[in-house]
Amino acid sequence: MGMFYIAGIGLAVFIEFLLVSKKDKSTPDMVLTVWMFFILVHLFLLYLYFTGDAYNLPFLLGTELPLPLLQGVFLFIYTCHLTNQLPERLYQRLLHFLPAGLMYVYLITFFVLPADQKVEVYRHQGAGYGVFNTIRHVVISISGVFYVAWTAVLLRKHRHTIRDRFSDLHRVNLLWLQILTVGMGGVWFLALFFHSEPLTMAGMVIFIFLIGFFGVRQGTIFAQTTADESEQKRKYPKSGLTEDAVRTLHELLIRLMIEEAAYKKSDLSITDVAAKLGVHPNYLSQVINQRENKNFYDFVNTYRIEEFKRLLEQQKHQQFTLLSLAYDCGFNSKSSFNRYFKKATGKTPSEYTATAS
Repeated sequence: MGMFYIAGIGLAVFIEFLLVSKKDKSTPDMVLTVWMFFILVHLFLLYLYFTGDAYNLPFLLGTELPLPLLQGVFLFIYTCHLTNQLPERLYQRLLHFLPAGLMYVYLITFFVLPADQKVEVYRHQGAGYGVFNTIRHVVISISGVFYVAWTAVLLRKHRHTIRDRFSDLHRVNLLWLQILTVGMGGVWFLALFFHSEPLTMAGMVIFIFLIGFFGVRQGTIFAQTTADESEQKRKYPKSGLTEDAVRTLHELLIRLMIEEAAYKKSDLSITDVAAKLGVHPNYLSQVINQRENKNFYDFVNTYRIEEFKRLLEQQKHQQFTLLSLAYDCGFNSKSSFNRYFKKATGKTPSEYTATAS
């Protein structure tokens, strides 16, 4: 059992070092750094209880009790930052930390007790604090389920949002965070229903590894888009587009796709196209939705598929692999190309090639 604690603490220390030393940290990076610090503190305190050393450090007794309430909150806040869904007002963000804060306020009466009395309370399974412990367990259980579910909702909204903003979803779909959210739900499930400390700690170690491995590598998704849109909002009124404006903008968009082959830029975003056309990204999204009945992702990838078909028909391109042609058309990965090609044609690239020949 001690092995799990040591492994978790070691991983948390290593990941915290990577995060602290990371250059040009984004806001999500800073949130993750603080979150990992609290995970490290929590694990360290639990390890002290496991070894019995906590009773030699009575000033630490009780400090770990509200910490489980922070795990779901940090998952939620971190996801909000990554997906650009953070509540606008500061007090709305701080409210999420209120339960843990109130719990610490209540525990002041315990913290001021003499050291020997604090140890006695712990040795007798919280004697004198039975009601508090019951409420604490209920609140932690509700918090775990609530924030895992809310984070899942945020990620679902994110999956819809990125299709209106990006032409390639591989780097922005946050699939790893979706898996991680399910993983946290699994850790809560183990803790609440199995009451198996080894299983819970094993799940926690895996969770720490995943959040660290992917979190350190995760870049900012919406920072540039948000900045550009803020600038555009100062330039354009909120009245919307007239039908003539929609038609004109649509014509300019089609010309940009055909004459400049803008779709060949693998990481093309709606902000890039809007900047070229000198319009607000929301206006461009409106035009694509109305005139093409598609989101930005489908709109751009339709051009890429048609370009792939065109290249495939030319004799001079027969020497190249299907994947190299797909990259030339703007696709950024084999999986995204195969997936969208099957969606657009009903066949895999290999099946289509065999039929065409």
